[in-house]
Amino acid sequence: MPNIKSAKKRVKVIATKTMQNKAINSQLKTEIKKANAAIDGNAADKEAAVRVAIKKIDQAAAKGILPKNTAARRKSTLAKKLNASA
Repeated sequence: MPNIKSAKKRVKVIATKTMQNKAINSQLKTEIKKANAAIDGNAADKEAAVRVAIKKIDQAAAKGILPKNTAARRKSTLAKKLNASA
């Protein structure tokens, strides 16, 4: 445990940011799973599900949770899967 006041504050700030990042990551994974399930299950709204997943990927990349190239790769994978199912 830190003894210095500023170090104590950093511990609290990091804990808060970690919780926010985990929540965003969890939402991101959920939306990607929903999009993949919609594509595999030939759902009528698979394009909408992919659009929502891509939006979440972009938001995570903008917040710095996902690296830029990782976000691009995940979006590309979803788009390829969607186009192949059409």
